[in-house]
Amino acid sequence: MMNRHEGGASRPAKIHYLDGDFEILLHGSHVTCAMTGKNIPLDELRYWSVARQEAYASCEDSLEAEKRAGRLPNQSR
Repeated sequence: MMNRHEGGASRPAKIHYLDGDFEILLHGSHVTCAMTGKNIPLDELRYWSVARQEAYASCEDSLEAEKRAGRLPNQSR
């Protein structure tokens, strides 16, 4: 059985992403990956975009987001 404090812990957090850190605006247990829709526990959050204010579940998801945003140089050689 869950107590009333545990039930509230499963809601998404609201985060302001900064360079190398983030600020929690609304406490919660996780954020959602902008590329996959997966929940990312806050203690596992490692990848995000300051410019787009998005979180990513993995380095690969972050790289794909940068490609889609046109933020990487053309590598067609």
